[in-house]
Amino acid sequence: MIKFGIILLYLFSIFLISIIFKKINEDGREIVRKIIHIGIGPLIPIAQFLKIDQNSALIFTGIVSLIVIVNYRYKLFPTIEDVERKSYGTIFYCLSLFFLIWLFWDKDPYALITGFFIMTFGDGLAGLLGKSVNSKSWIIFKQKKSLFGTFTMFLASLIVVCSIGLVQQNSFNLNYFAIAFLATVLEQFSILGIDNFIVPISSALYFNFFMAN
Repeated sequence: MIKFGIILLYLFSIFLISIIFKKINEDGREIVRKIIHIGIGPLIPIAQFLKIDQNSALIFTGIVSLIVIVNYRYKLFPTIEDVERKSYGTIFYCLSLFFLIWLFWDKDPYALITGFFIMTFGDGLAGLLGKSVNSKSWIIFKQKKSLFGTFTMFLASLIVVCSIGLVQQNSFNLNYFAIAFLATVLEQFSILGIDNFIVPISSALYFNFFMAN
């Protein structure tokens, strides 16, 4: 119970920060969502450090996923879904975490953290900074992408992969660039928020494959 109390306290702090920010800046809806998107990133290494078992992690994530699905329909916590475009990104976010835990919690926690961090930090910062800086842009499946946002996604993904890869192997690997590149390409396909599912799952699978071979 203490372990999950720590997890809940961390989640509560992230939501509290987002609520306070929204009170201060009512026009920063996208930033509020990114605070939650990025802030949840450290949750997995925290849970791993607390030695929470896989089944408990799956149950907890499954419950959160159901809450998010209900919230999408009834807007019980509007801050989470406060976005102008139609998107299932929050639902995909939770579902991808559920599948990452199912696939890699015990088998390859490094791959799990890599996939999740690429989504939380890479995708999160790309969306945030890409809209803040004017640069060349293009449209893919009615979704606007920018050069600066795409570069941010690649750089953040590369930093994530290199950091975790070096911790795991204590050596540099050219496959780090391939993983970051593939994640960046997949992030381009973000219709309805599907990138929140395909990016972390694929990145974790790539990491597991490349680092094991």
